[in-house]
Amino acid sequence: MASANTQLTEEREKSKKVGPIAGLIPFVAPYKGQVVITLIALVATAGLSLTLPLAVRRVIDGFGSGDLTLLDRYFFAAMVIAGLLAIGTGARYFFVTRLGERVVADIRKAVFDRVIGLSPGFYEKIMTGEVLSRITTDTTLILSVISSSVSVALRNVLIFIGGMILMLLTSAKLSALVLLIVPAVIVPIIVLGRRLRVLSRANQDWIAQSSGSASEALSSVQTVQAFTHETRSRAAFSTVTERAFSTAKTRIGTRALMTVIVIFLIFSGVVGVLWIGARDVRAGEMTAGALVQFVIYAVMVAGAVAALSEIWGELQRAAGATERLVELLGAEDQITDPENPVSLPDTVRGEIVFDRVTFHYPSRPDIAALNDVSLTVSPGETVALVGPSGAGKSTILHLLLRFYDPESGVVRVDGINLRDTTRQAFRRHLALVPQDPVIFADTARENIRFGRPDATDAEVEAAAKAAAAHEFLTALPEGYDSYLGERGVMLSGGQKQRIAIARAILRDAPVLLLDEATSALDSESEQAVQQAVESLSKDRTTLIVAHRLATVKKADRILVFDKGQIVASGTHDGLVAEGGLYARLARLQFTEGLAAE
Repeated sequence: MASANTQLTEEREKSKKVGPIAGLIPFVAPYKGQVVITLIALVATAGLSLTLPLAVRRVIDGFGSGDLTLLDRYFFAAMVIAGLLAIGTGARYFFVTRLGERVVADIRKAVFDRVIGLSPGFYEKIMTGEVLSRITTDTTLILSVISSSVSVALRNVLIFIGGMILMLLTSAKLSALVLLIVPAVIVPIIVLGRRLRVLSRANQDWIAQSSGSASEALSSVQTVQAFTHETRSRAAFSTVTERAFSTAKTRIGTRALMTVIVIFLIFSGVVGVLWIGARDVRAGEMTAGALVQFVIYAVMVAGAVAALSEIWGELQRAAGATERLVELLGAEDQITDPENPVSLPDTVRGEIVFDRVTFHYPSRPDIAALNDVSLTVSPGETVALVGPSGAGKSTILHLLLRFYDPESGVVRVDGINLRDTTRQAFRRHLALVPQDPVIFADTARENIRFGRPDATDAEVEAAAKAAAAHEFLTALPEGYDSYLGERGVMLSGGQKQRIAIARAILRDAPVLLLDEATSALDSESEQAVQQAVESLSKDRTTLIVAHRLATVKKADRILVFDKGQIVASGTHDGLVAEGGLYARLARLQFTEGLAAE
């Protein structure tokens, strides 16, 4: 936690030096037409607001003229201005709110488009819940700023400038007195505004950590409850949430202090100016209407400054939120596609080559997951990878899928270096059944169709039958159209794996990757799935990470891994006869299979 706090502090210090709100410009730029319409509505409503005091002055001074027609005309003009102001304000709200919603929708899509393509190495450094917080909470802050704060700020800037000019024209003497107050108002806005910026960023960071903590616990709720870890999980979430509240409380206190100072200075100044103006009216140096006009402008200017001080705090929060989103959009991915990629042939044979590959996971830089590993898998060959946990078996699949790049050495498919082609290009020729099968919150049919979105219902059901999943799927309340719940909570581990295998069968790729694909199956299901896998792998290159003897024995070749290196290679019978690690693993891990021989 200490290192995380240090990182947050560094990020906050950085945020003082830049104007991250400018990061929204690329998202607003495509909608120049809407921006122009919004600005026109803003200028029109501000201008109409500034004309109202002129009408009020004419009405007040008209009381003494005795000309009722002129008085009626001034009242009518005031009503027309009020009507136009109402229409203009409604138009301003419509256009600016629509613009805000459009821009935020674009930001959310851009951030999701970016993070969904980032390699797994990125997610070793940041919690998924924090990413979701940035997409939801931070964009909501930006929405409130674009659709409300910015337009209100611009309107108040126009009213402030226009009001000051008209105040000068009404009474230069009183305006000079008002201007003496301005520096006293601006100083606390600037000083406290900087403090607000830092606090806002800190607040958003803690909110994101809170979301990340909740997401992690809820996504693993069964494990949390099974180990009676609810109290600790509640305490951890409470701690982070209280830190978020603490920073929010400090931010709110700072903003409240700024509001108190600004409003007191403004309105005490207005009262003082009004007192002097009243004495001038008594002395005949200005009319009552002119004084009322000046006072209205002074109140409008004071209100504009007070509103700007409020909005300044909102802009500070939005600046922090924008900075966090821009960080995601600009996140560097260690895995990138080349500018001029080499094209894979339409028909991939499935030859796989690892040429002296060395790799360390970013989270474990001192331990080599693979150390100078070389291997060649011929097209159509089935190769089993066995060895103790952490020996490097699954790492072979991770590098083949190019979730990571090796520090040295080359991984090739059909003679083409994976770094020289796009990830989309070669991954479509691979089908993966992971150790922990992923079930999406959708129907069983759509979960299988995930392997090939254009597959027909008949093809989906054929894949399910091949994976021994058809029987239990048809027994569900709505059959293949049954909703499986988030992460497939209503399915057993074996059922999840059979759906994952059906998904891979449906993909019909030339390279099949099985990572402990049958580990959660009972003996009967395993036998059925094993037959499906054997049939599927006949014309495909297949890499199998497995501990189960039934899977390993039928492989064309077995590679034995230990401490990131291949220590033995051969068939089951040959490796057992040699003794060594494989024979020991066969006795320890394949006992069930050996007993069945």
